Amino acid sequence: MLKVGERIKECREKLGLTQDELAQITGYKSRSSINKIEKGGNDLPQSKIVAFAKALKTTPAYLMGWEDEKKDEPSAVILPAEKIHMIPVFGSVAAGFGAYASSDIIEYIPLYIENDFDVADTICITVRGQSMYPKIEDGDRIVVRRQESVDNGRIAVVMIGDEAVVKRVNFDGERLELTSFNPEYPPRIIEGEELANCRIVGLVQQVIKAV
Repeated sequence: MLKVGERIKECREKLGLTQDELAQITGYKSRSSINKIEKGGNDLPQSKIVAFAKALKTTPAYLMGWEDEKKDEPSAVILPAEKIHMIPVFGSVAAGFGAYASSDIIEYIPLYIENDFDVADTICITVRGQSMYPKIEDGDRIVVRRQESVDNGRIAVVMIGDEAVVKRVNFDGERLELTSFNPEYPPRIIEGEELANCRIVGLVQQVIKAV
């Protein structure tokens, strides 16, 4: 049974793409990243599997080898192009929710978004720091849907004045508790007058691990 990296290489060569071209399409900086993936890419995050499937005109199921359980010769199927959207990547959490100048966007990456209404409100942000380790590490990217409220227990982007943080949220109407996954960072409690300077701006929907 072919591994994920071997399937990516097989599809790339069938399409006549170079490693450099595939790197550019899927958001990697150089061909060396593609070469590394093709030699052993079984730990790719789901978002990257979708991106590779779109670029290679096949399905995530084929790249993962799931179709082998159904038939001996899995065939490639083109994903619906209208569901793949180029989403802006911001270099910091604050930049993603500040002025939307073109200089704040460092690149665009393809993401599969099922609901077309979510596209305009979806952005990708590079996270710095280790307060949310191990779920979100320094250099990871988060896919965020802009919205003004989230259910308790969810991970959200919260603006405190001009500061933007990514935390687990718990709000009882009078007291907002922002919690990190990393136990070295104590919870942050916001209440009273300080609440007026604090607002939820987005829900973290997905984490794209740094390669």
